[in-house]
Amino acid sequence: MPSRVCPVPLCPVPLCLVPLCLAAALCLDAVGGMYPYGQPEFSSRRRNCKPIPATLVLCHGIEYPEMRLPNLLGHETMKEVLQQAGSWIPLVQKQCHPDTMKFLCSLFAPVCIDELDEPIQPCRSLCEQVRGSCSPVMSAFGFPWPDMLECNRFPEDNDLCIPPADSNEHLTVPKEEPRVCEACKDNAENDNEIVESYCKNDFALKIKVKEISYINGDTKIIPETKSKTIYKLNGVTEKDLRKTALWLKDGLQCTCDEMNDINAPYLVMGQKLDGNLVITSVKRWQKGQREFKRIARSIRKLQC
Repeated sequence: MPSRVCPVPLCPVPLCLVPLCLAAALCLDAVGGMYPYGQPEFSSRRRNCKPIPATLVLCHGIEYPEMRLPNLLGHETMKEVLQQAGSWIPLVQKQCHPDTMKFLCSLFAPVCIDELDEPIQPCRSLCEQVRGSCSPVMSAFGFPWPDMLECNRFPEDNDLCIPPADSNEHLTVPKEEPRVCEACKDNAENDNEIVESYCKNDFALKIKVKEISYINGDTKIIPETKSKTIYKLNGVTEKDLRKTALWLKDGLQCTCDEMNDINAPYLVMGQKLDGNLVITSVKRWQKGQREFKRIARSIRKLQC
């Protein structure tokens, strides 16, 4: 016998799913088997609702108070959720799509409703809209759209799922401008200021980025060894530098549009603090631009 279809309307925000899902509990036999992520253990853990912690920065301000564990990405513990979710904060900060946070949080911190055995997934259209706007941004950083977020794994919009918001809703939500990282601010420096910056810092490097990750709120940058040019290195040898990362402090709490292309070269300066090389200034190296030719000539001659 075919499953009965539960006639539940869809709402533009996750919070409004709560009363609808209470009504949907009357026809749960129609909901079962609808989700490709559906696993038997969800049934036995249906009441494993956890308060969304303030430390889950990715979902700060989301419109429901509790999340389901395990989540839709298979994370069993809150520690695992926090570790994995942090890497996605920069994508939300890029504001590539108004529903990026909603989509990611529906997976990392799915709304928890006791009356439903199955988790509520994002609709396929929500995934497709976010992917269409944000995958080019990820590609610029050298990251493809991951398999775990493949949109055909999510239910069609006529099922019980979280849809994209209406365009009218986007107009009523003011955008909060993210803070620009201090090291990434576009400051017009004259020659004297460049000399001063060079002399007060412990290192000055021209690098290409091999890898970017996020640890404890900071951005960890691994430079490509072969494309690195050393202008100044104080307190650490070139051999040590091959095993040492560069750090952008509080990188998850601010944006750095200056470093938004993983394929571009950068001039970075900074200081050695507590054994770490901390970036205090970053500039995208514009090949052939007179300013950078002048900088390269100047800093090679400098004696602080």
